[in-house]
Amino acid sequence: MDIVRYALNKPVTVIVAIILIVTFGLIGLNNLPVQLTPDVETPQITVQTSWGGATPYEIEKDLIEKQEEALKGLQGLTKMESASYNNLGEITLSFVLGTNLDDALLRVSNKLNEVSNYPDNADRPVIEAAGANSSPVIWMMLKPSPENKTHINQYRTFFEDNVRQHLERVKGVGSLFVFGGTENELHVELDVSKMAQHNVTIDQIAGTITSANSTISAGVLGIGRKNYRVRTIGQFQSPYEVLNAVVFEDGLKRVYLRDLVTVGPGFKKETGSVLHNGEQIIVIGVRKEPGTNVLTMTESVEREVDRLNNAMLKDKNLYIDMVYDQRPYINKAIKLVKQNVLIGGLLAVSVLLTFLRSIRSTLITALAIPISVIGTFVFLWLSNRSLNVVSLAGISFAVGMLVDNSIVVLENIDRHRKMGKRAYNAALDGAKEVRGAVFASTATTVAVFLPVIFMQEEAGQLFRDIAIAITFSIMISFLVSVSVIPTMVNIFYRRDEAKKKSRNKLQRSIIGPFFVNLLMMCSNFCLKNAFTRLTTVIVFTSISIGIIFWLKPSAEYLPQGNRNLILNILIPPPGYSVEKLKSIGDYIFDEADPYFIEDGKDGVPQIKDMFFVGADRFTLFGGISSHETRAREMMPLFNRIMNSIPGIFGVSLQAGIFERGIGQGRTVEVNISGDEINPIVEAARMLFGAINQQLPGSQVRPVPSLETSYPEIRVVPNKERLVANGLTERDLGTYVDILMDG
Repeated sequence: MDIVRYALNKPVTVIVAIILIVTFGLIGLNNLPVQLTPDVETPQITVQTSWGGATPYEIEKDLIEKQEEALKGLQGLTKMESASYNNLGEITLSFVLGTNLDDALLRVSNKLNEVSNYPDNADRPVIEAAGANSSPVIWMMLKPSPENKTHINQYRTFFEDNVRQHLERVKGVGSLFVFGGTENELHVELDVSKMAQHNVTIDQIAGTITSANSTISAGVLGIGRKNYRVRTIGQFQSPYEVLNAVVFEDGLKRVYLRDLVTVGPGFKKETGSVLHNGEQIIVIGVRKEPGTNVLTMTESVEREVDRLNNAMLKDKNLYIDMVYDQRPYINKAIKLVKQNVLIGGLLAVSVLLTFLRSIRSTLITALAIPISVIGTFVFLWLSNRSLNVVSLAGISFAVGMLVDNSIVVLENIDRHRKMGKRAYNAALDGAKEVRGAVFASTATTVAVFLPVIFMQEEAGQLFRDIAIAITFSIMISFLVSVSVIPTMVNIFYRRDEAKKKSRNKLQRSIIGPFFVNLLMMCSNFCLKNAFTRLTTVIVFTSISIGIIFWLKPSAEYLPQGNRNLILNILIPPPGYSVEKLKSIGDYIFDEADPYFIEDGKDGVPQIKDMFFVGADRFTLFGGISSHETRAREMMPLFNRIMNSIPGIFGVSLQAGIFERGIGQGRTVEVNISGDEINPIVEAARMLFGAINQQLPGSQVRPVPSLETSYPEIRVVPNKERLVANGLTERDLGTYVDILMDG
């Protein structure tokens, strides 16, 4: 089919096609998720298992190794990493790109069900689709109102039971990172003297509580015409029912728990410290699901937070403060790219107007830009991509190329019109004459970018948006040039055939002809003879190479961006207590306090917010500037504060736009492996010093630490005395555990 002739004969069909492309393009644009960057994350699933009072050695031996054995055969698994901490074990599973996380979650759950013989007081594993180390896109703080005198730590259970589910239900929320506070517990306090008086052991009390606090179903009993469900009721309905449990009875004496213990509400032992601007809080980080519209999700979370603040939290004199999200940076970055696209389009139209010297010709040619750009959104939508700085950058790259095909076709049609042909014939002959050349030009551009769409791994995820944007916008521009442009020329110029119009002021302009004459003079001079041609090639090639070396920027895999968030990761010696970590946090806020008040003190922009998280697993603090684009200038201050803390070193990092985990932006990871821990640590120490020496100014962070020894008190049993007292090593360990943590 001759598309040029069909378009000229069916102008209404062409206009309808334009309307459909623009309509569906706007629908696609409205449905595209808006993100800062494309999703360049490896599909990950995290398995976390809590075991109160357990050491990392016990976590690894009794939990992690069993789970790893069951999970290592998962389909599509590429990497399995585990970490053991006090009270917690964590396994991160990485899968091949394209893995359906819902299916993977089901397979992981089924595999974990094969693991048996968990320790008695270990919790069931918690499985999350968002990687444990993925960076939250929203940071929130749970705080008490000024009139609330209850410590914020006592609201952790309230948050978990009443608030958490409302935030997790928000569309697009992958998981929550919650830290701080202490959960509610029922404390049973032993009276050792009364236990000795009644000759009752700790094991007896623990066994009595466990066996008495149980409800067992005994099935269904049929009596006559009815069936009755039979249950043995024993589970405690109130804390004080525990006191009525019988510990011992021999027919002469009956000993109740109330004779030996006291019962009361309490809280778990504090395991970390979280401060916001010097005030203790509970921190909530929101991780997004892959492909989520971050702007929409953040607005939905904000609405839900406002609802909670005005409802159940208000009743408890609490409120949630959203201190950081990506909306300002995303909106600013996307606005900047949109401005560049608009400016590029206006410049392209200005150049067209300068050289074509015809408003009608310029408008006809400029039609290719909006039609091609808006039509591209359809393909981005159908490809399940997002609207981000990368896809918009691809569109901005293509803006200048979108009018190339139209200019070629229009110029040739204009040449045929000057030969005296009617508008219809000039449009038909002119477009058909250069159709092959225009197609070849389009095909070469498409051939460069189309293969990128099918690339895999991280590079494919990252550059696919650019490839789709450029490929399909150029293809649409080709169709526009051979269908819309001839049709518009025929419509706009067919009435001018009967009269000869004089040139208007714009066509008599000297700007366009001046540049044309100047270019032609240069071209004629360069083509004058063989010597000038060879000299031209050598001179321009040399200038190009010189400019490349002169203006070549520093090499970087991905741009850092300029997010308003500085993270400072501290590496303290192992074994710091919660009180010690709190004192470190207080010291950091005291040192930074003058910079909250004064803007520009020592050249540092004013600090808007700061937070500190201190725990056995990680210790860090972060800062947000009052100036959206000057966060990086706070890094010298934070480095100075970190270096002034005795026994601690750390790294200060600006959160990058492509950062996949906390502190994992512009990093080079070096993994050291071996059979024994001591040689590994020695090698790590040597490498740490060598890197600092060879790369001055670099920041090196050992994970988890360069220290191998955690402060430890060892209780060594005397086996003879244990046997003499009717105890085993396990009994002694249980007693010590109860006396320490309960």
